[in-house]
Amino acid sequence: MAPASHRDRGNAAAGAKATTGAYTPAAVSPNRRDQRRYTIRLWAVRHARLLETVYHRFARFFLLLHPLWKAIGYQRAEAPVTAVERRVKGVLFDCRMCGQCILSSTGMSCPMNCPKQLRNGPCGGVRANGNCEVEPDMPCVWVMAWEGSRQMAGGEAIMAVQKPVNQSLRETSSWLRVTASAAAERDAERAEEARR
Repeated sequence: MAPASHRDRGNAAAGAKATTGAYTPAAVSPNRRDQRRYTIRLWAVRHARLLETVYHRFARFFLLLHPLWKAIGYQRAEAPVTAVERRVKGVLFDCRMCGQCILSSTGMSCPMNCPKQLRNGPCGGVRANGNCEVEPDMPCVWVMAWEGSRQMAGGEAIMAVQKPVNQSLRETSSWLRVTASAAAERDAERAEEARR
């Protein structure tokens, strides 16, 4: 007897059916994510204030390393720093390495985990239980973002309108980009003070 096609299996193999374009009922998520990832992501949102403090200290430390990054060359430092960043943020936030991290504005909930990749708030399809309309078993990342932002000192940053994702920055280090930008700002301020 020939094996059943994806269309003949009912709700079984939803992920495989999704790749073929076969119909999957709306109540079944074709992309069920690992429960452990959810648990860690939820932990990060619940501890957003702690992670905000850790991030600010880390950012100051990284800025102190600016002379090192400059001596090595930011482009040459990109690959090893990106590898570390991917690992750390992947575990804590299920990071998608968009290269334009806004976790400090979104309550430590990464908006790139949204199936629609919405950067400025939830869509109109958030379910009554706070879950995603596309992946019914996943809490909406923007519901989580709002909860996390309420704990953070800079929680009002969630109201800032974000720019669209620049796809050319994918798989690059936002840590290095933020550091280079902060160093340039600091150097400009020092130059301005020296002129006075």
